Amino acid sequence: MVVMIKVDRDIVDRKVEHIETVLKEDVSYHISTLFNDITLIHDAVPELSLHKIDTKINFLNREFNVPILIDSMTGGAKIAEKINKNLALAAYEANIPISCGSQRSGLKHRNLEYTYRVMRDVSKDLFIIGNMGLQQLIKDPIDIAIRAIEMIDADALAIHLNPLQEAVQLKGDVDFEGGLKAIEKITSQISVPIIVKETGAGISGTVAKKLEAAGISAINVSGAGGTSWSAVEIIRLRNKGSNYRDNVASVFWDWGIPTAASLIEVLNSTFLPVISSGGIRNGLDIAKSLALGASLCGIAHPFLSRAMESSESVIELIDTYTDQLKIAMLLTGSENVRELLKADIVITGKLIDWVRYRGIDVEEVRRKTYEKLYG
Repeated sequence: MVVMIKVDRDIVDRKVEHIETVLKEDVSYHISTLFNDITLIHDAVPELSLHKIDTKINFLNREFNVPILIDSMTGGAKIAEKINKNLALAAYEANIPISCGSQRSGLKHRNLEYTYRVMRDVSKDLFIIGNMGLQQLIKDPIDIAIRAIEMIDADALAIHLNPLQEAVQLKGDVDFEGGLKAIEKITSQISVPIIVKETGAGISGTVAKKLEAAGISAINVSGAGGTSWSAVEIIRLRNKGSNYRDNVASVFWDWGIPTAASLIEVLNSTFLPVISSGGIRNGLDIAKSLALGASLCGIAHPFLSRAMESSESVIELIDTYTDQLKIAMLLTGSENVRELLKADIVITGKLIDWVRYRGIDVEEVRRKTYEKLYG
């Protein structure tokens, strides 16, 4: 007897369309991450050897070779199997953490679990962060969280916030009522660390305080300046022959808090470890993030096309970012990540306007972050 498994084609097709749109179209924000407004002061006599620069960091009680997180991308469609396997192989070889794409499809259709599980199949020692949307967790937070964690034996669980994407998406899920209560239930009953992440529009200091009070372990700011999910939804529908949401979604193409500003706001408002992500495109962006106080830097889009090729191609890009980071550390006299947080910086332009208007003393933020991380 043949058992027919009914699959929600809307979800699966949307996963494929998202990948194709991000790979083939320009879906970047038109606004800056504001990292260009940060200058690391050059040290002409660093008294260091580039070969002795140490990029190791500790995050959630694990040591990693370099402060890079392969951030959430995909899952739930056949094409995702290859992508996730290559990403996981690269993450394992580089000894860095990896976060999978939203597991909604895998929870709804068990025959799609393999597109996520392939990451764990690489190694039991790979640090994998699971991923579920807040809207799905609101309905049954504990059961869904446990199922997501068990699917990939996750070391941590990310809860992603995407109100912008859902609001501009055709048939998006726009019911966010009860979100904080759901997070509180999960943090009180789930044993693995809980990370809350945005999906490209950033997190403010005010929201960060609420999340910290809810008991989470870390925040991934995912600020504006990288991939615009409003743009993805606009172009995805255009490619299907519809401009149904253009007049609505186009207004929000550049909505959000720039990554550097979001990072400073969250560091200023909480004592949690913070992941800088959203438009991180090179090792210098990583160095600037760490100099502000980030514990880790999440990168997604640049790895996607590489993962379509091979794990070696992903590793090559990780090595490039690592080399760039090491040079930035050398040129600031920073032998390790700890010293980079004490390096001299100058902030100008829109970013200095932002922090002044918000009443934030960046040097005080850096000092408190240093004490928090290193005592």
